[in-house]
Amino acid sequence: MVLHPKAQVRVAGQDVTFCCNASGTPVPKKYYWYHNGTLLERKAQQPSSRLALRGLAPEQAGTYHCKASSEAGAIRSAPAQLTVLAQGQQSCRSEPEPSLVELPSECPQDATGSRYYNVGRCPPSPCTNSPADPSGCGGDTGHCCGVRRMELREIPCAGSLLPVKVVAKCGCGPCAQPRVLVQGRVTAADTGEPLRFGHIFLGGRKVGFTGYKGSFTIEVPSDTQRLVARFVDQQQQFVDAIKVLPFDRRGGSVYQEVKMLRKKEPVDLDGSQSNAIPLGEASGREPVGELVFPAGAFLRPSGEVFNGTVRASVTFLDPRDMETASTASSDLSFTNTEGEIVPLRTYGMFSVDFREEESGAALQTGPVQVRMDTRQVWMPEHLEKMKLWSLNPETGLWEEEGVLRPARGSRGKREERTFLVGNLEIRERRLFNLDVPEDRRCFVKVRAYSNEKFNPYEQLEGVVISLINLEPQPGYPTNPRAWGRFDSVVTGPNGACLPAFCDSQRPDAYSAYVTATLGGEELEAVASSPKLNPNAIGVSQPYLGKLGYRRSDHDDPDLKKTAFQINVAKPDPNNVDEINGPIYSYRSLEECEKAPVSANHLRFYRVEVDRYEYNVVPFKESDLTSWTGDYLSWWPNPQEFRACFIKVQIEGPQEYMVRSCNVGGSHPRTRGQLYGLRDTRSVRDMRLESTSGACVEFKCSGMLFDQSLVDRTLVSIVPQGSCRRTAINGLLREYLSRHPPLADNNHTGAFTMLAPADPLGHNYGIYTVTDQNPRLAKEIAIGRCFDGTSDGFSREMKADAGTAVTFACQERPPGRESFFQRLLTAPAEA
Repeated sequence: MVLHPKAQVRVAGQDVTFCCNASGTPVPKKYYWYHNGTLLERKAQQPSSRLALRGLAPEQAGTYHCKASSEAGAIRSAPAQLTVLAQGQQSCRSEPEPSLVELPSECPQDATGSRYYNVGRCPPSPCTNSPADPSGCGGDTGHCCGVRRMELREIPCAGSLLPVKVVAKCGCGPCAQPRVLVQGRVTAADTGEPLRFGHIFLGGRKVGFTGYKGSFTIEVPSDTQRLVARFVDQQQQFVDAIKVLPFDRRGGSVYQEVKMLRKKEPVDLDGSQSNAIPLGEASGREPVGELVFPAGAFLRPSGEVFNGTVRASVTFLDPRDMETASTASSDLSFTNTEGEIVPLRTYGMFSVDFREEESGAALQTGPVQVRMDTRQVWMPEHLEKMKLWSLNPETGLWEEEGVLRPARGSRGKREERTFLVGNLEIRERRLFNLDVPEDRRCFVKVRAYSNEKFNPYEQLEGVVISLINLEPQPGYPTNPRAWGRFDSVVTGPNGACLPAFCDSQRPDAYSAYVTATLGGEELEAVASSPKLNPNAIGVSQPYLGKLGYRRSDHDDPDLKKTAFQINVAKPDPNNVDEINGPIYSYRSLEECEKAPVSANHLRFYRVEVDRYEYNVVPFKESDLTSWTGDYLSWWPNPQEFRACFIKVQIEGPQEYMVRSCNVGGSHPRTRGQLYGLRDTRSVRDMRLESTSGACVEFKCSGMLFDQSLVDRTLVSIVPQGSCRRTAINGLLREYLSRHPPLADNNHTGAFTMLAPADPLGHNYGIYTVTDQNPRLAKEIAIGRCFDGTSDGFSREMKADAGTAVTFACQERPPGRESFFQRLLTAPAEA
């Protein structure tokens, strides 16, 4: 499906047109349209790729999707929502919705004990009366609800007034069109070596190369519902990696680690003789099956039989090995007869490469027998459904090659074995799968939070949640014998719903292993030991006990805390304890996606080591559509985000909070006005005695949102405690003196500068990274700052490397305030 219908808003009585378009061989010519899942009558539609509805009535609201078909199969589009408003009803209310931001710690709490302030937001929903394309099928972005006016308010905080911009009015305007990107790194699964200068394909089109370190950036084409990328090693050492990459449709970039499977060393076969190659005999395991080649099976592309020596490489991906899940291609899905994309459960994938020994030319095969040992199929019901599939590298979907049936006759000494046998011809496609369609499906609700408080208004968006389906040993739910499939979903404002296999009769028939990453950073799961805490995990008893929740360090505290495992127990609709999440039946996706935050759900959270951010103009970094053009915006350009950090070394007996205060420095519209605050706790350097370091974000100098004048941000770095400045990086001091004006640095308890307009580096103690994703830019910059280099990355603080300014701090006498505290309690005097 290359064109999907788009969501639209209309007033009753208006007309609307939906469009879809599918490609294939042969070209699909039959189209069917559905309203809320029901096929529209022929008189209500024409069998074409366009659906025109005239004089809309309120009951015609709902979801619409199309299905295209030909003799080759069918494919279904994504659903599009049609909203039909009554006459005079507004699609965008002028009053903003509530949206809370946390105020600095020195601000007083309100009557309820909260330090959160309502700054308002405008939901980016579509508006009516947008200048539509007459056909309804064009690329017009339409109009959306957005901010039309903001007001500046001042909040009393510690003897001063803290400015904050709040949304005063919403209205319709052109929809934001942020760039949608997927970034990441491609490495070998076994050694971690990067894929250097590998080809990247979207469909059949080459779109670029990986970098020297295996890095890549893919811009997601508009109207993409399913991003299928193929990574190809020019040196032919690795199996092509075909990945379905998750992305955030609202803009920004999602980070993805791609693992490539090394090809197995080829063996020499005599093409004139019959041959057999085992599948999955590594690590002392019994093979899953074997490929049997009759004499004369190898062919040149012209069809000529090749009877010489064949260099044959068959690489088997064994799901009995838990480590192989990350290297599997595609997302193990196929389209059924109704055109719906549905999941498969794998028993093994194999990639083949056959070449002539002398010339190295690629070979194909005639009919080849695939034999599968039935003892490796642990669910008896799967024996009758086992099929052989090949991967379409352009769609990332598996397509049926044939059915595996019980073997007839015996194989000499192996009479006692029963095999499932199928036939296969190897032509252009080289990646195959032993799979069964699995219809026991559910959804798992997961949310990610910015900290361990799990406040509903501090949920993280843009987090990649990954779920691997496991098949546990009977009676040993924590000891899986194989993985079956995997899925990844990006969290939105209401979390994420991940598909998973489930069972209503046996709660432990399938389990799920779940992880979460944000910009390459692993988030932490809620602890399961020494005692389960239902309030923290997010699931009430007794359903929590049935799920058997366990964090990855449950039995060994030295293991990472970044994953959890559950039994995917299908909810019993007659049990009141199981109808409120976190597991939903497969037909209840909408209920899962719209579930309130009070409903049961599973949780991850970001480990924030005393880090706090405050922006005068509120902006949700996980939702780029929340950006507002304002002179005081921390990020002046929603298409490109430049993160700046300064490294502070602190010599003292403990760890200290360090604040950056960022105000306008040279721009006439912002001079002396606050942009925002950043608080960061220093991190102990384990190599040095009584020394810690802090990587503190500051607002970069540069153009403001109108792109007319540069502002040199006035940055003050103030550590908390009895601290005095003892050293300033010589190169940084020289740079600032050569780029006047110089900021006043007459107080030894702080460091002040007009921020450099140039992207300096570790030699100056300044770390700058530009990216289309603000969170990713900051994570990369922090990693370099910790490492003290301009191109490295570390999570261990090296306080004496690449430092900009050094403070010596000591425990102050009782009753004596530090400069930091005086700045909070009496800022004018300080």
